[in-house]
Amino acid sequence: MAKQAIGIGSTANDGTGDTIRDSFDKVNDNFNELYGGESTITATTGTINLDASANDVFRLTSDLTGATTFNIQNMRAGQMIDIIVSGSQTITFTSDDTTETFNKVGSNDYDGASDNHIQVLCVDDIDSAAIYNYSVATFTSDTTP
Repeated sequence: MAKQAIGIGSTANDGTGDTIRDSFDKVNDNFNELYGGESTITATTGTINLDASANDVFRLTSDLTGATTFNIQNMRAGQMIDIIVSGSQTITFTSDDTTETFNKVGSNDYDGASDNHIQVLCVDDIDSAAIYNYSVATFTSDTTP
């Protein structure tokens, strides 16, 4: 969905802008697009499917308890997803492509002792030669506006 602009009319109170109801409907739609793409995941081990066509943020609600493979599905070139994860376990990446390459960008490694923010960018979505770049950073939640 594209951003929905609120019609404010030509001048104040001229009756040509959106109604209050229509305006707040657009506001809700805009916020839903921004914040509606997060998926909370309760699985803590094994293969975890991440459907990039449905969500762009994947937050694991608990620490990993065993070796985990993140299976990225339906990702397209230019698309980026975020994974928030912790737990001192081994993680690997795979995809629903027949052949894929995952390239780590930057020097930070996954640190299971803290919350990690992993960003995955699809560089090429050709099924037989998909390319993904990913980076890892420490995730810190900030409640300060």
